[in-house]
Amino acid sequence: MSGGDAARTAICLAGPTGTGKSAAALHVAEVFGGVIINADSRQVYRDFPLITAQPGREELARCPHALYGFLDTGERISAGRWAALAGEAARAAMEAGSLPILTGGTGLYLRALLDGVADIPPVPESIRSTLLRACEACGPAVMHERLRNADPACAARLHPNDRQRILRALEVYESTGKPLSWWQAERAGPGAPWRVLRLALGLPLSELTPILASRIDRMLEAGAAAEAEAALSRCPDGTAPGWSGIGCAELRAYLEGKLDMDAMRRRWLTNTRAYAKRQLTWFRADARLCWFRPAEHEAVENAVMEFLGSGPA
Repeated sequence: MSGGDAARTAICLAGPTGTGKSAAALHVAEVFGGVIINADSRQVYRDFPLITAQPGREELARCPHALYGFLDTGERISAGRWAALAGEAARAAMEAGSLPILTGGTGLYLRALLDGVADIPPVPESIRSTLLRACEACGPAVMHERLRNADPACAARLHPNDRQRILRALEVYESTGKPLSWWQAERAGPGAPWRVLRLALGLPLSELTPILASRIDRMLEAGAAAEAEAALSRCPDGTAPGWSGIGCAELRAYLEGKLDMDAMRRRWLTNTRAYAKRQLTWFRADARLCWFRPAEHEAVENAVMEFLGSGPA
């Protein structure tokens, strides 16, 4: 890919967890000379490559990848910060004559980059500290109910145990007087100035659930518990942002003796399934997405080929 309009073109490959987005993105990257840019809020943490299903060494060797495993467990990242980093990575790919392929399941990240969102004012540390103490005292489920009263649209998208995102939403509401869902619906500008093909991979939840269960079993067999134990030795603070990811939180509870292996696995699957359901709801609301089933790589390839040959919209 080189020159003219093609150099201002990107591919977005979205969808719920476990639907084979990484494999499809790799296929597209190898066919069209692409750079895969991570759009998953959990795959940014370096301590959890296995648990968050980051690309392995073999996949990383097959084409360039960006924004995987670059954050410490204790470091926060916002949709705005990710969008800035992803925008830089996409522009660098375009300037090098490569095709940026944004892939992941964090819909808010993709919206922030491609459509633009309002810039939320900084949250005073006093509000953040007060909410954190409240969460430590009563637990995330109670804070989720509090969020449901303040911002029902945002609460509906979050699992009651998603401590980090619940607190973030409450911080925004407390500091600005407006719900986070309001800020997320606002547009800061026209979004990314590129032609973007928006694709998604998906399955009915009934078909996806056994796939998710098998993936969790493979992660456990490959050493997910040992990975979490090593991360715990480096960052024992259970409130650190990296520990809020599904799989990470459940394994930490297992390592701390709060769950046995079977209970941990069941909770991991239940929470993963619930997350996939929320992702499906989010992405199905976007009529611009063209949907494919997992492993329909040839059909995805044909869609990309047609798009790249179509010129400016």
